[in-house]
Order: sequence, then C-alpha cells, then structure tokens
Amino acid sequence: MDITQTIALTMGVAWASGINLYAAILMLGYLGTTGNIDLPPDLQILTDPMVMLAAGLMYCVEFFADKIPGVDTGWDGLSTFIRIPAGAVLAAGAIGDVGPAAQLAAGIAGGTLATGSHFTKAGTRVLINTSPEPFTNWFASIGEDVAVIAGLWAALYNPVLFIVLLVLFILLMIWLLPKLWRGIKKVFGWIRRLFGGKPEVIPETEHKEPDKPQKT
Repeated sequence: MDITQTIALTMGVAWASGINLYAAILMLGYLGTTGNIDLPPDLQILTDPMVMLAAGLMYCVEFFADKIPGVDTGWDGLSTFIRIPAGAVLAAGAIGDVGPAAQLAAGIAGGTLATGSHFTKAGTRVLINTSPEPFTNWFASIGEDVAVIAGLWAALYNPVLFIVLLVLFILLMIWLLPKLWRGIKKVFGWIRRLFGGKPEVIPETEHKEPDKPQKT
C-alpha cells in the first residue's frame, strides 16, 4: 500500500472502532479471508476464525442493545473501555512494519480519533433517547452500521475520498461535541430533578426597613 492508502486504513479503522468496533473487525476479517484485500501483517489476526466468531457474537449483542432506548447509552458507557483502546491498537497495526515510533504515533492518533467518534455517537444517543418513540434509535443504529461499512470500504478502495470525508467529519465533530455536552448536562439535570433532586435555590436578598428616627 502507498502512503495515502496506509493513512486512510489507519484512520479508517480507528474512526470505525469508535462507532462499531465489531462491525469493523468483521468487515476487515471477511475481506482479508476472501482475498479481497491484503491486510498488514499485524492485522492478519483479524482473519482468524475465532476472532471473527467472537466479533460476530458481540456484533449480534450490540445489534439489539443498540436499538433499545436507555440500554444503548449503558452499552456505550461500557464500550468506552473497549472501543477506544481497540481503535488505538488497530491503528497501530494498520500502519504496517515501519518502526515502533510510527506505530506509537499511529496508536496515539488512532486512539484520539476513536475517542472522538465514540463520544460523538454516545452523546448523540443520549439526546436521541429523550424522544419517546424507539424508531429514532433504530434508524440511528442502522445508519451507524452502514456508515462504518461504507467508510471502511472508502478507506480501502478510495482513500482520497475517505480522507476528505474524514476531515469534514473531524470539523463537524469539533463543532458538535460542545453542543452535545450542553445538551447532555440538561438531560441529566432533568433526570436528577425527576427523581427527587432539589433544584439549586438562590437566596433572595433580605430587605430591611431603614431605622426610623427616634422622637425627642
């Protein structure tokens, strides 16, 4: 692979891991097993049947958990400890055998990108869960799976297009994350008040009548 393909694959696996790690592993493992792509040496383990079986089972669990309001947020919370480290490891493996310094740099960049895509997804889901109907969750979950597959396909077969789209995603993420954080704070504030939390009371300034002059 040339430098453009290497960068696209490195950032692609990190970005996809933050959204749906198991779908990313399954897609790369399948393409590597069928000979459609030549995976870097450190990623060829993804073609192992045991790895693909484990990823497939976890994908099935996530497929259903990701479509239940409230459960998806809990699942995202637990997945924080899996998606982000996995994104860093996959990015370091995708860079190829170019030396430990380059692999470490790829791992740092990949972990950062996986963190951003993960928290963008998780934050969006918290706000979506304020909707009383479940259909929005279903559409969001399916859309995320399609985005992961399409994004990895672009990273593998049209790396220039993927890099352009990734830059646009990063700009959108920088703009969106502060707004998501403010929205999440409002949601959890509402939940706290709903379950008995008392709103903060600002004491009123005491007004005292001026002392009346004494009569002589």
